[in-house]
Amino acid sequence: MLALLATYSWQEVRHHAWRSAAAVVAVMLGVALAFSVHLINASALDEFSSAARSAGGQPDLELRAMQGAMDEALYARVAADPAVAVASPVLELQTLALTPDGRRSTVRVLGVDALVVAQIAPTLVAMPRDGADRLAILAADTVFLNPAAQRLFGNAALRVQAGLALREVKVAGTTNAGGGPLLLMDIAAAQDLFGRSGQLTRIDLRLRPGVVQAAWLRSLQLPAGVQAADPGDAGQRVSQLSRAYRVNLTVLALVALFTGAFLVFSVLALSVARRAQQLALLGVLGLTARQRLRLVLAESALLGTLGSIAGVALGAALAAAALSLLGGDLGGGYFPGVQPQLQWSTPAAIAYGCLGVLAAVVGGWLPARSAARLPLAQTLKGLGTALPRGRRHGLGWLALAGAGGLALLPPVAGIPLAAYLSVGLLLVGGIAVLPGLVGALYDRIAPRVAQRLLPMLAVERARRVRESAAVAVSGVVAALSLAVALTVMVASFRQSVADWLDVLLPADLYVRTSSSTASGDTAYLTPPLVQALADLPGVERVATQRVRNLLLDPERPPVTLLARPIGAAHRALPLVGETASVPNDAVPVYVSEAMVDLYGARRGEALPQLAPAMGGGPFVVAGVWRDYVRQTGAIVIDQADYLRLTGDTRINDVQLWLAEGASADDVQRQARALVAREAGNPDLVELASAAEVRSISLRIFDRSFAVTYWLQAVAIAIGLFGVAASFSAQVLARRKEFGLLAHLGLTRRQILAVVAGEGAAWTLIGALAGLGLGIAVAVVLVHVVNPQSFHWTMDLLLPWARLLALCAAVVVAGTVTAWLAGRAAAGRDAILAVKEDW
Repeated sequence: MLALLATYSWQEVRHHAWRSAAAVVAVMLGVALAFSVHLINASALDEFSSAARSAGGQPDLELRAMQGAMDEALYARVAADPAVAVASPVLELQTLALTPDGRRSTVRVLGVDALVVAQIAPTLVAMPRDGADRLAILAADTVFLNPAAQRLFGNAALRVQAGLALREVKVAGTTNAGGGPLLLMDIAAAQDLFGRSGQLTRIDLRLRPGVVQAAWLRSLQLPAGVQAADPGDAGQRVSQLSRAYRVNLTVLALVALFTGAFLVFSVLALSVARRAQQLALLGVLGLTARQRLRLVLAESALLGTLGSIAGVALGAALAAAALSLLGGDLGGGYFPGVQPQLQWSTPAAIAYGCLGVLAAVVGGWLPARSAARLPLAQTLKGLGTALPRGRRHGLGWLALAGAGGLALLPPVAGIPLAAYLSVGLLLVGGIAVLPGLVGALYDRIAPRVAQRLLPMLAVERARRVRESAAVAVSGVVAALSLAVALTVMVASFRQSVADWLDVLLPADLYVRTSSSTASGDTAYLTPPLVQALADLPGVERVATQRVRNLLLDPERPPVTLLARPIGAAHRALPLVGETASVPNDAVPVYVSEAMVDLYGARRGEALPQLAPAMGGGPFVVAGVWRDYVRQTGAIVIDQADYLRLTGDTRINDVQLWLAEGASADDVQRQARALVAREAGNPDLVELASAAEVRSISLRIFDRSFAVTYWLQAVAIAIGLFGVAASFSAQVLARRKEFGLLAHLGLTRRQILAVVAGEGAAWTLIGALAGLGLGIAVAVVLVHVVNPQSFHWTMDLLLPWARLLALCAAVVVAGTVTAWLAGRAAAGRDAILAVKEDW
């Protein structure tokens, strides 16, 4: 019996493959996108972790500087400790180097003690090239390149940036360290090259057997500004940093899969309705209700299996292509310089494949229940129906209410799981109450078209068979609501970013040495150069900014510190809420929204985590500001307070206000000439106007969110494909009805007008429902998912012109689809079909 049911299911899917194709394609795309995102991120994380292990070796413990560097005197004390077996000092910096074609590229510099590093990190052993001195690692201005650096720079001498100068270094050999471009040097040579005499960034330790780390650390009494960290924290920090990005990409990728579940529901519901008499006959011949349920579920599982197999294959191909073209970055910037190879995962393939099958089975559950509950005798006489009934609309309203409650819950482990469930319940609940909405709407429309024959026929059928209408447009509602939600979210985010840039870009021209915060300690401007820029003709005034990283928590990514003149905070920063008064003996700081969520920073309260990193204090939060760049947290401190606490005069960014009538182009040319005189290369700084910076930022934003536009297009296309399949199935099953209308005097054109009117009536309610649900989902995405995932807020913007155009396109496409489907069933065969009942 099972073999017979399986054969029947296969024959049904095969004979009506064109109608099942929409569901299969939806499942395939959902599985493919989700699986490819998983493979890309898993491969990138694995490569990054491997590179971190190769560059960090196998220490038991790391001592890290919270702010830039630590005094190397700590190394002498630690190395002499009886509990320490090996202590390896490291100076790790990020700078810029010129490629053979003259471009500046980010590169990591690692200064090590060649005499001890092999005991902890064997991959950091320098391997001199043939003919080179075996002790070349100890020479000044000499580097060893890892494979990524060799591919980028070649093996000739190269120039690296130190401050506002290019220093030439000799390439003496290679090292096996993985990851992005890396230059290995002797630690003393690195200190001399970058002016870091007496400074280290970390000390790798291997303790003697039997030493308890916690007790030893307490006895060591680390100085302020130094933290003990686990060697695996680097990979964990990047994993945490990219986790929200990865989860949200995966959820977006499952949009097509979610739509596929509704399309499976639509296709099977109409298929069961069309085959109701066949199923009833099978029931009379001995097929039980449970077996009929299993039959339809087998068909849905077959659709899901076909889509999942194709989706896993397509997902692997997409992942391989993305890793080759994008390097595993996915536009998020979390894995710079990493070029991972595809890491195939059979468990993940099985998991995502099963997810596709599960989505299809869930979509087929209600049609299967309808097939199991068929009234056999009535159905054989043509009096029954196999469409799912809308008897449980109350559950739909309950789901909508539950969605509102879930949206108020906090995230779980930093992931907005409740918000995602809220979005799912909104869609399911909205579609569940759709039949009632169809009836309510057309009950009001029906009296207005009662005197017009063709509109009356179209509206009455949509009104009388509301369950059928709801089934037909459920895929469109799911697809359109998600498309509307993504449109609103992206538009809101873009407008918020544009407003944010208007506040943060008050000057006319901007000068910076590097776009990377990590290289801000090695590529910087000096106060004399800034003064020379201020003295240029046409420059009215200047302001400067120092940018650097602070490691407040070894288990979290670094926080960005920005030292700049603040003045009136409400004008200088995009503040959220009011400012708080700060005691006279405290240092006021302004924290980003991410600091509130990640570190518990509160307006008007102290920020104790900052004192060990900066020295001095106490530091009090004077205000909270919105930051769309650094989701790991950022702190703004007044430049005068920063100079007093640190004595650091390095400058990373300069803002120039021009005098009235001055030409921005002339000032830029003079500034480049000044840099060329001071540094010998005008390309060591980047100059741009406020308009150029704004335009570049928004262009990067649009490129980053281009994938969402493709997801919208795919979702809408699949939804319309499902409508086409639904209309085609129903129209072909109504040949007798069309034949009767023809005998009553309606022409073929009028019959097609009725069918097109039904398509317009059905897709109109689907478009209105999709618009309402989409806006509700967008509210959750904007006000819940984004703050919980990325720790920033934004203002909701409804782009009505685009939304109405999207809805109108769906209605037009649905109308045309219905008209085309009607052409196949309103011909001569329809007239002859009436004789079948004579």
